[in-house]
Amino acid sequence: MLLIRRADLVATFDDNERELAHASLLVDGREIVAVDSDELIRKRIESERIDVHKEIDARGHVVIPGLVNTHHHFFQTLTRNLPAGQDAELFEWLVAHYPIWARIDPESLFLASQVAACELMLSGCTTAADHTYLWPNGSRVDDQIAAVSELGLRFHCSRGSMSLGESDGGLPPDSVVEDERSILRDTRRVIEQFHESERFGMTRIVVAPCSPFSVSEALMRDSVDLARSYGVHLHTHLAETRDEEEFCRAKLGCTPVEFAERVGWVGDDVWFAHMVHPHDHEVSRLGAARCGAAHCPTSNMRLGSGIAPLLHMQGSGMRVGLGVDGSASNDGSDLLAEARQAMLLHRLAGHMAIGARDVLRLATRGGAEVLGRPEIGRLVPGAAADIVGFRLDSLGMAGGAVHDPLAALVFCRTPSVSFSVINGVERVRDGHIVGFDTGSLIRRHNAAALRVVTGDGRPTDSSLS
Repeated sequence: MLLIRRADLVATFDDNERELAHASLLVDGREIVAVDSDELIRKRIESERIDVHKEIDARGHVVIPGLVNTHHHFFQTLTRNLPAGQDAELFEWLVAHYPIWARIDPESLFLASQVAACELMLSGCTTAADHTYLWPNGSRVDDQIAAVSELGLRFHCSRGSMSLGESDGGLPPDSVVEDERSILRDTRRVIEQFHESERFGMTRIVVAPCSPFSVSEALMRDSVDLARSYGVHLHTHLAETRDEEEFCRAKLGCTPVEFAERVGWVGDDVWFAHMVHPHDHEVSRLGAARCGAAHCPTSNMRLGSGIAPLLHMQGSGMRVGLGVDGSASNDGSDLLAEARQAMLLHRLAGHMAIGARDVLRLATRGGAEVLGRPEIGRLVPGAAADIVGFRLDSLGMAGGAVHDPLAALVFCRTPSVSFSVINGVERVRDGHIVGFDTGSLIRRHNAAALRVVTGDGRPTDSSLS
């Protein structure tokens, strides 16, 4: 078994919100079997003659459940900080990026996915949902799954899509949209090939048409039928900007939420990204249906989209988690920083009662609920062994962690993770991803980013591994 021993504090995020001082965790394979004081765990090991094959010394750490990211666009690490998009709102930003994204190929998608996954892991994330919605030049879901599997991140991989190009009244150029029959055929393929429905499954497939302004009503309906025939979840962007509502009213004769309801996109197997501009009565209906939402405060601020009604969504019964959103509209993949932004943004909106523990719960149990994963997001016996630890003796924690080590993760300078265990396997040790050369990845990724943005040259390496 694995023993994570004597953490200064273990925040379980269980039903009783237990926070245990000088506590240890015992892990058997992929599963947590005990969380208790170090003294009681030691006594159990001795009395039951448990064979501990590995120990992680957690002294000087605060330990929490692995963070759960509910919305991302891994491919966008290639186009961070582009001058053309630095000061644009969503629709203008998309129009500037679509022609560049049309140059993505399998190698660049693989490298972008690894950069995003590494960043997330070093921020304390152990589960991530990605939403890739264009697949140019032979790129496939397979490329992303290969990239992320190498790192050991728990992965909800969306087979996203766009089918409504400019010539048909959509926003994206025709060069980046797909034929709807091909979309459905490939989505069926990847579900059958990659989806792991078992309790601790590391790879789940999500059916994810991009948005009301980039797919047809028929594809939205067909996607619901396909997903529910396989028992997989559904995801799309919804009510992100006021422009989106104007588009939907002009083209579809309804609001974005009314459109989702019209095409059957409601239920506890559905979650929406952003939800910045739903109407109050719509939130109430979505809550009654137990729909989910990925709250992405940094991206919403960066693009000037607005402030999502977080408390109303939670109060309505909606399942709410956090997402870092695209790496070209954030422009990073730091989920702990996203929790801090969520707290600060909603305090600015007048909700001073939102505290550090509230946003950490969003980033753990909230995200797990959104993704339909009750076995993650908390540290309790029987839960998945997704566990992260942060050092308390860093410069940024000085004078803060001594008073409230858990809240310091949010109020003080956001730290990188010290260690991370995902599905029972140590993936980050001493702040570095175990057995992985991030320096080489950064060099290859930067070359790919320049190639994709400038359109100059071919992939530098035909091997994706």
